[in-house]
Amino acid sequence: MALNRSICGGLIVAGWGIASMARADVRLPAVISEHIVLQQGIKAPLWGWADPGENVAVRLNGSRVTATADPQGRWQVRLPEMKAGGPYEMTISGRNTITLYNVAIGEVWVASGQSNMEWNVAWDTTDFRKEIATSTNPGIRMFTVEKAVAGEPQPDVKGRWEVAGPESTGRFSAVAYYFAKELHRRLGVPVGILHTSWGGTPAEAWTSAPALHAHPNLRVLTERWQKQIADFEGNQPEYQRRLAEWEKAVQAAKAEGKTPPRRPQDPRQNPWRAGGLYNAMIAPLVPYGIKGAIWYQGESNVDRAHQYRTLFPEMIRDWRRAWGQGDFPFLFVQLAAFMPRKTEPGDDAWAELREAQTMTLALPKTGMASAIDIGDELDIHPRNKREVGRRLALNALALAYGRDISHSGPLYNSMRVEGDKARLRFRHANGGLMARGGELEGFAIAGPDRMFVRADARIDGDTVVVWSDKVPNPVAVRYAWESNPPSTLYNRAGLPASPFRTDDWPGITLGKQ
Repeated sequence: MALNRSICGGLIVAGWGIASMARADVRLPAVISEHIVLQQGIKAPLWGWADPGENVAVRLNGSRVTATADPQGRWQVRLPEMKAGGPYEMTISGRNTITLYNVAIGEVWVASGQSNMEWNVAWDTTDFRKEIATSTNPGIRMFTVEKAVAGEPQPDVKGRWEVAGPESTGRFSAVAYYFAKELHRRLGVPVGILHTSWGGTPAEAWTSAPALHAHPNLRVLTERWQKQIADFEGNQPEYQRRLAEWEKAVQAAKAEGKTPPRRPQDPRQNPWRAGGLYNAMIAPLVPYGIKGAIWYQGESNVDRAHQYRTLFPEMIRDWRRAWGQGDFPFLFVQLAAFMPRKTEPGDDAWAELREAQTMTLALPKTGMASAIDIGDELDIHPRNKREVGRRLALNALALAYGRDISHSGPLYNSMRVEGDKARLRFRHANGGLMARGGELEGFAIAGPDRMFVRADARIDGDTVVVWSDKVPNPVAVRYAWESNPPSTLYNRAGLPASPFRTDDWPGITLGKQ
Protein backbone atom coordinates (compact mmCIF):
# COMPACT_ATOMS: atom_id res chain seq x y z
CA MET A 1 0.00 0.00 0.00
CA ALA A 2 1.26 3.49 -0.85
CA LEU A 3 2.18 5.56 2.20
CA ASN A 4 2.02 9.27 2.93
CA ARG A 5 4.57 9.83 5.67
CA SER A 6 3.68 12.93 7.68
CA ILE A 7 6.02 14.04 10.45
CA CYS A 8 4.35 16.27 13.02
CA GLY A 9 5.81 16.60 16.49
CA GLY A 10 7.59 13.28 16.04
CA LEU A 11 4.42 11.39 14.94
CA ILE A 12 4.55 9.39 11.69
CA VAL A 13 1.16 8.97 10.02
CA ALA A 14 0.60 6.36 7.27
CA GLY A 15 -1.97 5.89 4.51
CA TRP A 16 -5.12 7.96 4.90
CA GLY A 17 -4.32 8.99 8.47
CA ILE A 18 -3.47 12.51 7.33
CA ALA A 19 -7.13 13.30 6.72
CA SER A 20 -8.00 12.65 10.36
CA MET A 21 -5.30 14.83 11.89
CA ALA A 22 -5.93 18.04 13.77
CA ARG A 23 -7.30 20.96 11.83
CA ALA A 24 -3.98 22.84 12.06
CA ASP A 25 -2.19 20.29 9.88
CA VAL A 26 -1.62 20.67 6.17
CA ARG A 27 -3.68 18.03 4.39
CA LEU A 28 -3.60 16.70 0.82
CA PRO A 29 -6.23 15.16 -1.44
CA ALA A 30 -5.86 11.43 -2.06
CA VAL A 31 -4.62 11.96 -5.62
CA ILE A 32 -1.57 13.87 -4.34
CA SER A 33 0.21 11.02 -2.66
CA GLU A 34 3.16 8.66 -2.90
CA HIS A 35 4.03 7.28 -6.38
CA ILE A 36 2.28 10.27 -7.97
CA VAL A 37 2.95 11.24 -11.60
CA LEU A 38 2.89 14.98 -12.38
CA GLN A 39 2.36 16.33 -15.88
CA GLN A 40 5.56 17.56 -17.49
CA GLY A 41 5.84 20.80 -19.42
CA ILE A 42 3.10 22.69 -17.57
CA LYS A 43 2.82 24.60 -14.32
CA ALA A 44 1.21 21.64 -12.60
CA PRO A 45 -1.20 22.56 -9.79
CA LEU A 46 -1.00 21.07 -6.31
CA TRP A 47 -3.55 21.84 -3.63
CA GLY A 48 -4.81 20.90 -0.22
CA TRP A 49 -6.13 22.29 3.05
CA ALA A 50 -4.72 24.02 6.11
CA ASP A 51 -5.76 26.60 8.66
CA PRO A 52 -7.03 29.82 7.07
CA GLY A 53 -4.04 32.09 6.61
CA GLU A 54 -1.51 29.28 7.10
CA ASN A 55 1.59 29.51 4.89
CA VAL A 56 2.39 26.37 2.87
CA ALA A 57 5.62 25.60 1.01
CA VAL A 58 6.12 22.86 -1.61
CA ARG A 59 9.60 21.64 -2.55
CA LEU A 60 10.31 19.39 -5.53
CA ASN A 61 13.31 18.81 -7.76
CA GLY A 62 15.16 21.92 -6.60
CA SER A 63 12.14 24.23 -6.77
CA ARG A 64 10.20 25.86 -3.95
CA VAL A 65 6.74 27.44 -4.29
CA THR A 66 4.50 28.87 -1.59
CA ALA A 67 0.85 29.69 -0.95
CA THR A 68 -1.38 30.95 1.83
CA ALA A 69 -4.56 29.10 2.74
CA ASP A 70 -7.68 31.14 1.93
CA PRO A 71 -10.50 31.88 4.42
CA GLN A 72 -12.00 28.43 3.68
CA GLY A 73 -8.66 26.76 4.41
CA ARG A 74 -7.83 25.77 0.81
CA TRP A 75 -4.46 26.47 -0.72
CA GLN A 76 -3.04 25.90 -4.18
CA VAL A 77 0.36 26.27 -5.80
CA ARG A 78 1.63 25.80 -9.32
CA LEU A 79 4.97 24.13 -9.80
CA PRO A 80 7.40 25.50 -12.36
CA GLU A 81 7.45 23.65 -15.67
CA MET A 82 9.57 20.52 -15.43
CA LYS A 83 10.85 17.86 -17.79
CA ALA A 84 10.09 14.19 -17.37
CA GLY A 85 12.11 12.47 -14.71
CA GLY A 86 12.26 11.00 -11.23
CA PRO A 87 11.99 9.43 -8.79
CA TYR A 88 11.97 12.51 -6.55
CA GLU A 89 10.93 13.37 -3.02
CA MET A 90 8.39 16.15 -2.55
CA THR A 91 7.74 17.92 0.73
CA ILE A 92 4.71 20.01 1.63
CA SER A 93 5.25 22.08 4.76
CA GLY A 94 3.07 24.25 6.96
CA ARG A 95 2.81 23.67 10.66
CA ASN A 96 3.57 20.07 9.80
CA THR A 97 5.57 18.46 6.99
CA ILE A 98 4.38 15.80 4.55
CA THR A 99 6.98 13.93 2.52
CA LEU A 100 5.93 12.09 -0.63
CA TYR A 101 8.35 9.53 -2.01
CA ASN A 102 8.81 8.09 -5.50
CA VAL A 103 7.38 11.13 -7.31
CA ALA A 104 7.62 10.99 -11.11
CA ILE A 105 7.18 13.66 -13.78
CA GLY A 106 5.85 12.55 -17.13
CA GLU A 107 2.54 12.25 -18.99
CA VAL A 108 -0.83 12.08 -17.21
CA TRP A 109 -4.13 10.97 -18.73
CA VAL A 110 -7.63 10.59 -17.33
CA ALA A 111 -9.28 7.25 -18.20
CA SER A 112 -13.04 7.03 -17.75
CA GLY A 113 -16.24 5.41 -18.96
CA GLN A 114 -18.28 2.33 -18.17
CA SER A 115 -17.45 -1.37 -17.86
CA ASN A 116 -15.20 -1.72 -20.89
CA MET A 117 -12.92 0.89 -19.33
CA GLU A 118 -13.34 -0.54 -15.84
CA TRP A 119 -12.51 -4.09 -17.04
CA ASN A 120 -9.18 -4.88 -15.44
CA VAL A 121 -6.19 -6.80 -16.72
CA ALA A 122 -6.91 -9.85 -14.57
CA TRP A 123 -10.47 -10.26 -15.82
CA ASP A 124 -9.35 -12.70 -18.52
CA THR A 125 -7.99 -10.22 -21.06
CA THR A 126 -5.67 -11.37 -23.84
CA ASP A 127 -2.55 -13.12 -22.41
CA PHE A 128 -3.35 -11.63 -19.00
CA ARG A 129 -1.30 -14.11 -16.92
CA LYS A 130 1.87 -13.50 -18.90
CA GLU A 131 1.21 -9.77 -18.97
CA ILE A 132 0.78 -9.50 -15.22
CA ALA A 133 3.82 -11.67 -14.46
CA THR A 134 6.10 -9.51 -16.63
CA SER A 135 4.55 -6.11 -15.91
CA THR A 136 7.10 -4.64 -13.49
CA ASN A 137 7.61 -1.08 -14.72
CA PRO A 138 8.12 1.98 -12.50
CA GLY A 139 7.30 4.12 -15.54
CA ILE A 140 3.62 3.06 -15.54
CA ARG A 141 1.40 4.11 -12.65
CA MET A 142 -2.33 4.26 -12.03
CA PHE A 143 -4.57 6.02 -9.54
CA THR A 144 -7.93 4.23 -9.36
CA VAL A 145 -10.85 6.22 -7.98
CA GLU A 146 -13.23 4.34 -5.71
CA LYS A 147 -16.86 4.36 -6.85
CA ALA A 148 -19.14 7.00 -5.36
CA VAL A 149 -22.21 9.10 -6.20
CA ALA A 150 -22.88 12.62 -4.93
CA GLY A 151 -25.45 15.36 -5.34
CA GLU A 152 -22.84 18.14 -5.16
CA PRO A 153 -19.20 18.38 -6.30
CA GLN A 154 -16.97 16.73 -3.70
CA PRO A 155 -13.57 17.95 -2.48
CA ASP A 156 -11.85 14.56 -2.53
CA VAL A 157 -11.99 10.94 -3.66
CA LYS A 158 -10.75 7.68 -2.21
CA GLY A 159 -7.99 5.92 -4.09
CA ARG A 160 -4.24 5.47 -4.30
CA TRP A 161 -1.41 5.51 -6.78
CA GLU A 162 0.09 2.12 -7.66
CA VAL A 163 3.16 1.25 -9.71
CA ALA A 164 2.81 -1.44 -12.37
CA GLY A 165 4.02 -4.85 -11.23
CA PRO A 166 2.80 -8.41 -10.63
CA GLU A 167 1.06 -7.42 -7.39
CA SER A 168 -0.82 -4.44 -8.84
CA THR A 169 -1.24 -4.64 -12.63
CA GLY A 170 -4.08 -7.16 -12.43
CA ARG A 171 -6.21 -4.47 -10.78
CA PHE A 172 -5.47 -1.85 -13.44
CA SER A 173 -8.00 -0.88 -16.08
CA ALA A 174 -6.89 -3.02 -19.01
CA VAL A 175 -7.56 -0.43 -21.72
CA ALA A 176 -5.81 2.28 -19.71
CA TYR A 177 -2.87 0.01 -18.86
CA TYR A 178 -2.22 -1.01 -22.46
CA PHE A 179 -2.62 2.62 -23.53
CA ALA A 180 -0.07 3.70 -20.93
CA LYS A 181 2.27 0.86 -21.82
CA GLU A 182 2.32 1.84 -25.49
CA LEU A 183 2.85 5.53 -24.69
CA HIS A 184 5.66 4.69 -22.29
CA ARG A 185 7.32 2.52 -24.94
CA ARG A 186 7.04 5.21 -27.60
CA LEU A 187 7.79 8.29 -25.51
CA GLY A 188 10.25 6.89 -22.99
CA VAL A 189 8.79 8.87 -20.07
CA PRO A 190 6.68 7.95 -17.03
CA VAL A 191 2.96 7.67 -17.75
CA GLY A 192 0.34 8.12 -15.06
CA ILE A 193 -3.35 7.27 -15.39
CA LEU A 194 -6.19 8.73 -13.33
CA HIS A 195 -8.66 5.89 -13.71
CA THR A 196 -12.26 6.75 -12.82
CA SER A 197 -14.97 4.51 -14.28
CA TRP A 198 -18.14 2.61 -13.35
CA GLY A 199 -19.71 -0.22 -15.31
CA GLY A 200 -23.15 0.21 -16.80
CA THR A 201 -23.31 3.99 -16.43
CA PRO A 202 -24.56 6.55 -18.98
CA ALA A 203 -22.72 9.65 -20.16
CA GLU A 204 -25.06 12.04 -18.34
CA ALA A 205 -23.86 10.66 -14.99
CA TRP A 206 -20.34 11.83 -15.94
CA THR A 207 -21.49 15.33 -16.97
CA SER A 208 -22.09 18.12 -14.48
CA ALA A 209 -25.73 18.82 -13.70
CA PRO A 210 -25.37 22.58 -14.41
CA ALA A 211 -24.01 21.83 -17.90
CA LEU A 212 -26.88 19.45 -18.62
CA HIS A 213 -29.50 21.80 -17.21
CA ALA A 214 -28.18 24.75 -19.21
CA HIS A 215 -28.62 22.89 -22.50
CA PRO A 216 -32.23 23.03 -23.79
CA ASN A 217 -32.00 19.55 -25.32
CA LEU A 218 -30.44 17.94 -22.24
CA ARG A 219 -32.36 19.61 -19.44
CA VAL A 220 -34.81 16.71 -19.45
CA LEU A 221 -32.06 14.53 -17.95
CA THR A 222 -31.64 16.66 -14.83
CA GLU A 223 -35.36 17.35 -14.47
CA ARG A 224 -36.11 13.62 -14.54
CA TRP A 225 -33.73 12.97 -11.65
CA GLN A 226 -34.86 16.02 -9.71
CA LYS A 227 -38.41 14.66 -9.79
CA GLN A 228 -37.35 11.15 -8.75
CA ILE A 229 -35.35 12.48 -5.82
CA ALA A 230 -38.08 14.90 -4.72
CA ASP A 231 -40.64 12.07 -4.82
CA PHE A 232 -38.30 9.84 -2.82
CA GLU A 233 -37.54 12.43 -0.17
CA GLY A 234 -41.23 13.27 0.15
CA ASN A 235 -42.21 9.66 0.79
CA GLN A 236 -39.68 8.39 3.32
CA PRO A 237 -42.20 6.30 5.32
CA GLU A 238 -42.84 4.16 2.24
CA TYR A 239 -39.11 3.72 1.64
CA GLN A 240 -38.52 2.75 5.27
CA ARG A 241 -41.34 0.20 5.03
CA ARG A 242 -39.80 -1.33 1.89
CA LEU A 243 -36.38 -1.31 3.53
CA ALA A 244 -37.71 -3.23 6.54
CA GLU A 245 -39.34 -5.78 4.24
CA TRP A 246 -36.10 -6.13 2.31
CA GLU A 247 -34.12 -6.78 5.49
CA LYS A 248 -36.52 -9.57 6.44
CA ALA A 249 -36.27 -11.03 2.93
CA VAL A 250 -32.48 -11.01 3.12
CA GLN A 251 -32.52 -12.97 6.37
CA ALA A 252 -34.99 -15.47 4.91
CA ALA A 253 -32.89 -15.90 1.78
CA LYS A 254 -29.75 -16.52 3.80
CA ALA A 255 -31.55 -19.12 5.93
CA GLU A 256 -32.72 -20.93 2.79
CA GLY A 257 -29.41 -20.62 0.97
CA LYS A 258 -30.92 -18.43 -1.74
CA THR A 259 -29.66 -15.26 -3.43
CA PRO A 260 -30.87 -12.26 -1.40
CA PRO A 261 -33.04 -9.67 -3.15
CA ARG A 262 -31.67 -6.28 -4.17
CA ARG A 263 -31.87 -3.42 -1.71
CA PRO A 264 -34.62 -0.85 -2.42
CA GLN A 265 -33.06 1.89 -4.45
CA ASP A 266 -32.27 5.34 -3.12
CA PRO A 267 -32.19 7.50 -6.27
CA ARG A 268 -29.74 9.87 -4.61
CA GLN A 269 -27.15 7.08 -4.71
CA ASN A 270 -28.00 5.72 -8.14
CA PRO A 271 -24.92 5.72 -10.41
CA TRP A 272 -27.21 6.71 -13.32
CA ARG A 273 -28.08 9.97 -11.57
CA ALA A 274 -27.41 12.90 -13.88
CA GLY A 275 -24.22 14.56 -12.66
CA GLY A 276 -23.80 12.07 -9.81
CA LEU A 277 -20.53 10.52 -10.96
CA TYR A 278 -19.17 13.83 -12.16
CA ASN A 279 -19.66 15.24 -8.67
CA ALA A 280 -18.05 12.31 -6.87
CA MET A 281 -15.47 10.94 -9.32
CA ILE A 282 -14.47 13.76 -11.71
CA ALA A 283 -14.83 17.10 -9.91
CA PRO A 284 -12.47 16.11 -7.06
CA LEU A 285 -9.68 15.44 -9.60
CA VAL A 286 -9.86 19.00 -10.98
CA PRO A 287 -7.49 20.88 -11.46
CA TYR A 288 -4.90 18.07 -11.55
CA GLY A 289 -2.54 18.73 -14.47
CA ILE A 290 -3.24 16.35 -17.35
CA LYS A 291 -2.31 15.83 -20.98
CA GLY A 292 -5.72 14.53 -22.02
CA ALA A 293 -8.44 11.94 -21.52
CA ILE A 294 -9.40 8.54 -22.90
CA TRP A 295 -13.01 7.34 -22.81
CA TYR A 296 -14.75 4.00 -23.43
CA GLN A 297 -18.50 4.29 -22.97
CA GLY A 298 -21.75 4.40 -24.89
CA GLU A 299 -23.38 1.02 -24.40
CA SER A 300 -25.73 2.45 -21.76
CA ASN A 301 -26.79 5.25 -24.09
CA VAL A 302 -27.52 3.07 -27.14
CA ASP A 303 -31.29 3.36 -26.80
CA ARG A 304 -30.89 7.17 -26.90
CA ALA A 305 -28.23 7.26 -29.59
CA HIS A 306 -29.58 10.35 -31.33
CA GLN A 307 -29.46 12.26 -28.03
CA TYR A 308 -25.81 11.14 -27.67
CA ARG A 309 -24.99 13.37 -30.64
CA THR A 310 -25.59 16.29 -28.27
CA LEU A 311 -24.79 14.73 -24.91
CA PHE A 312 -21.32 13.36 -25.63
CA PRO A 313 -19.85 16.56 -27.12
CA GLU A 314 -21.37 18.55 -24.25
CA MET A 315 -19.72 16.23 -21.73
CA ILE A 316 -16.34 16.82 -23.40
CA ARG A 317 -16.87 20.60 -23.37
CA ASP A 318 -17.91 20.38 -19.72
CA TRP A 319 -14.71 18.59 -18.71
CA ARG A 320 -12.60 21.03 -20.69
CA ARG A 321 -14.27 24.00 -19.02
CA ALA A 322 -13.74 22.46 -15.60
CA TRP A 323 -10.04 21.74 -16.10
CA GLY A 324 -9.29 25.11 -17.66
CA GLN A 325 -6.50 23.66 -19.80
CA GLY A 326 -8.14 24.55 -23.10
CA ASP A 327 -9.08 21.90 -25.64
CA PHE A 328 -6.99 19.07 -24.21
CA PRO A 329 -6.97 15.89 -26.35
CA PHE A 330 -10.04 13.73 -25.77
CA LEU A 331 -9.80 10.26 -27.29
CA PHE A 332 -12.58 7.68 -27.29
CA VAL A 333 -13.38 4.15 -28.38
CA GLN A 334 -16.07 3.50 -30.96
CA LEU A 335 -18.21 0.62 -29.72
CA ALA A 336 -17.19 -2.92 -30.59
CA ALA A 337 -19.42 -5.38 -32.42
CA PHE A 338 -21.93 -7.18 -30.21
CA MET A 339 -24.99 -9.46 -30.47
CA PRO A 340 -25.88 -12.01 -33.18
CA ARG A 341 -25.31 -10.96 -36.75
CA LYS A 342 -28.37 -9.96 -38.78
CA THR A 343 -29.28 -11.61 -42.07
CA GLU A 344 -30.71 -8.47 -43.69
CA PRO A 345 -29.73 -4.79 -43.46
CA GLY A 346 -31.90 -2.32 -41.60
CA ASP A 347 -32.01 0.32 -38.91
CA ASP A 348 -29.97 -0.28 -35.78
CA ALA A 349 -29.50 1.64 -32.52
CA TRP A 350 -25.90 0.47 -32.05
CA ALA A 351 -25.04 1.81 -35.50
CA GLU A 352 -26.67 5.12 -34.59
CA LEU A 353 -24.60 5.36 -31.40
CA ARG A 354 -21.41 4.73 -33.39
CA GLU A 355 -22.53 7.44 -35.81
CA ALA A 356 -22.96 9.85 -32.89
CA GLN A 357 -19.43 9.00 -31.76
CA THR A 358 -18.06 9.67 -35.24
CA MET A 359 -19.89 13.01 -35.36
CA THR A 360 -18.13 14.01 -32.14
CA LEU A 361 -14.87 14.17 -34.13
CA ALA A 362 -16.09 17.61 -35.23
CA LEU A 363 -14.84 18.89 -31.87
CA PRO A 364 -11.20 20.02 -31.87
CA LYS A 365 -8.50 17.69 -30.56
CA THR A 366 -10.71 14.60 -30.53
CA GLY A 367 -9.72 11.17 -31.79
CA MET A 368 -11.54 7.86 -32.17
CA ALA A 369 -10.26 4.30 -31.99
CA SER A 370 -12.70 1.97 -33.72
CA ALA A 371 -13.19 -1.44 -32.12
CA ILE A 372 -15.75 -2.64 -34.65
CA ASP A 373 -13.58 -5.60 -35.68
CA ILE A 374 -12.65 -6.96 -32.24
CA GLY A 375 -16.05 -7.51 -30.64
CA ASP A 376 -17.80 -10.63 -29.38
CA GLU A 377 -21.38 -11.40 -30.36
CA LEU A 378 -21.98 -13.14 -27.01
CA ASP A 379 -20.17 -10.73 -24.70
CA ILE A 380 -20.45 -6.97 -24.47
CA HIS A 381 -16.93 -7.02 -22.97
CA PRO A 382 -14.52 -8.09 -25.74
CA ARG A 383 -11.27 -9.43 -24.30
CA ASN A 384 -8.77 -7.83 -26.65
CA LYS A 385 -8.17 -4.70 -24.58
CA ARG A 386 -4.55 -4.68 -25.70
CA GLU A 387 -5.46 -3.63 -29.23
CA VAL A 388 -7.99 -1.06 -27.99
CA GLY A 389 -5.30 0.51 -25.81
CA ARG A 390 -2.84 0.48 -28.70
CA ARG A 391 -5.28 2.21 -31.05
CA LEU A 392 -5.99 4.88 -28.45
CA ALA A 393 -2.25 5.36 -28.05
CA LEU A 394 -1.90 5.87 -31.82
CA ASN A 395 -4.44 8.68 -31.55
CA ALA A 396 -2.54 10.18 -28.65
CA LEU A 397 0.78 10.02 -30.45
CA ALA A 398 -0.68 11.79 -33.49
CA LEU A 399 -2.99 14.31 -31.83
CA ALA A 400 -1.25 15.05 -28.54
CA TYR A 401 2.41 14.48 -29.39
CA GLY A 402 2.59 15.48 -33.05
CA ARG A 403 3.87 12.16 -34.38
CA ASP A 404 3.39 11.64 -38.12
CA ILE A 405 1.71 8.24 -37.91
CA SER A 406 -1.50 6.60 -39.06
CA HIS A 407 -3.94 6.78 -36.17
CA SER A 408 -7.38 6.29 -37.70
CA GLY A 409 -9.05 3.81 -39.95
CA PRO A 410 -10.82 5.04 -43.10
CA LEU A 411 -13.59 7.58 -42.45
CA TYR A 412 -16.30 8.14 -45.04
CA ASN A 413 -15.88 11.45 -46.89
CA SER A 414 -18.16 11.62 -49.93
CA MET A 415 -20.26 9.67 -52.43
CA ARG A 416 -20.83 10.12 -56.16
CA VAL A 417 -23.43 8.16 -58.11
CA GLU A 418 -22.16 6.82 -61.44
CA GLY A 419 -25.06 5.21 -63.25
CA ASP A 420 -26.11 2.14 -61.28
CA LYS A 421 -23.11 2.33 -58.96
CA ALA A 422 -21.98 4.53 -56.08
CA ARG A 423 -18.34 5.56 -55.62
CA LEU A 424 -17.19 6.34 -52.08
CA ARG A 425 -14.17 8.36 -51.00
CA PHE A 426 -12.49 8.29 -47.60
CA ARG A 427 -10.26 10.25 -45.31
CA HIS A 428 -7.43 8.38 -43.57
CA ALA A 429 -6.92 5.90 -46.40
CA ASN A 430 -3.27 6.06 -45.27
CA GLY A 431 -1.36 4.15 -47.89
CA GLY A 432 -4.41 2.74 -49.60
CA LEU A 433 -7.53 0.72 -48.90
CA MET A 434 -7.58 -3.03 -48.45
CA ALA A 435 -10.09 -5.82 -47.91
CA ARG A 436 -9.13 -8.01 -44.99
CA GLY A 437 -10.02 -11.59 -45.85
CA GLY A 438 -9.96 -10.94 -49.58
CA GLU A 439 -13.46 -9.59 -50.24
CA LEU A 440 -15.39 -6.57 -49.08
CA GLU A 441 -18.45 -7.31 -46.98
CA GLY A 442 -20.83 -5.26 -44.89
CA PHE A 443 -22.14 -2.87 -47.57
CA ALA A 444 -25.80 -2.15 -48.24
CA ILE A 445 -27.37 0.06 -50.88
CA ALA A 446 -30.79 1.66 -51.38
CA GLY A 447 -32.70 3.44 -54.11
CA PRO A 448 -35.37 6.14 -53.83
CA ASP A 449 -37.65 3.70 -51.95
CA ARG A 450 -35.11 3.73 -49.04
CA MET A 451 -35.14 -0.08 -48.89
CA PHE A 452 -31.62 -1.37 -48.28
CA VAL A 453 -30.28 -4.62 -49.72
CA ARG A 454 -26.91 -6.30 -49.36
CA ALA A 455 -24.49 -4.88 -51.91
CA ASP A 456 -21.40 -5.91 -53.83
CA ALA A 457 -18.32 -3.75 -53.39
CA ARG A 458 -14.79 -3.53 -54.71
CA ILE A 459 -11.80 -1.29 -54.11
CA ASP A 460 -10.87 0.94 -57.03
CA GLY A 461 -7.69 2.87 -56.25
CA ASP A 462 -8.44 5.01 -53.21
CA THR A 463 -12.21 4.60 -53.59
CA VAL A 464 -14.82 1.89 -53.05
CA VAL A 465 -17.43 1.16 -55.71
CA VAL A 466 -20.75 -0.26 -54.44
CA TRP A 467 -23.68 -1.70 -56.41
CA SER A 468 -26.51 -4.22 -56.49
CA ASP A 469 -28.46 -5.64 -59.39
CA LYS A 470 -31.60 -5.01 -57.30
CA VAL A 471 -30.99 -1.25 -57.11
CA PRO A 472 -30.64 0.35 -60.57
CA ASN A 473 -30.81 3.92 -59.21
CA PRO A 474 -28.79 4.08 -55.99
CA VAL A 475 -29.18 7.04 -53.65
CA ALA A 476 -27.64 5.82 -50.39
CA VAL A 477 -25.00 3.41 -49.11
CA ARG A 478 -24.36 2.06 -45.63
CA TYR A 479 -21.39 0.14 -44.28
CA ALA A 480 -21.28 -1.98 -41.11
CA TRP A 481 -24.62 -0.47 -40.15
CA GLU A 482 -25.70 -2.98 -37.50
CA SER A 483 -24.82 -4.05 -33.98
CA ASN A 484 -22.48 -6.85 -35.12
CA PRO A 485 -21.54 -6.25 -38.75
CA PRO A 486 -19.01 -7.87 -41.02
CA SER A 487 -16.16 -5.36 -41.20
CA THR A 488 -13.53 -6.02 -43.83
CA LEU A 489 -12.53 -2.55 -45.07
CA TYR A 490 -9.15 -1.38 -43.71
CA ASN A 491 -6.34 0.94 -44.61
CA ARG A 492 -2.77 -0.23 -45.14
CA ALA A 493 -1.96 0.69 -41.54
CA GLY A 494 -4.22 -2.18 -40.49
CA LEU A 495 -6.93 0.01 -38.96
CA PRO A 496 -10.60 -0.73 -39.69
CA ALA A 497 -12.99 1.65 -41.42
CA SER A 498 -15.60 3.13 -39.09
CA PRO A 499 -19.25 2.27 -39.78
CA PHE A 500 -21.07 4.94 -41.74
CA ARG A 501 -24.07 5.85 -43.85
CA THR A 502 -24.36 8.37 -46.68
CA ASP A 503 -28.01 9.19 -45.92
CA ASP A 504 -29.45 11.29 -43.10
CA TRP A 505 -32.83 9.59 -42.90
CA PRO A 506 -34.49 9.55 -39.46
CA GLY A 507 -33.22 6.73 -37.27
CA ILE A 508 -35.01 4.58 -34.72
CA THR A 509 -33.66 6.50 -31.70
CA LEU A 510 -34.77 9.94 -32.86
CA GLY A 511 -36.75 11.67 -30.12
CA LYS A 512 -35.84 9.19 -27.37
CA GLN A 513 -34.78 10.98 -24.18
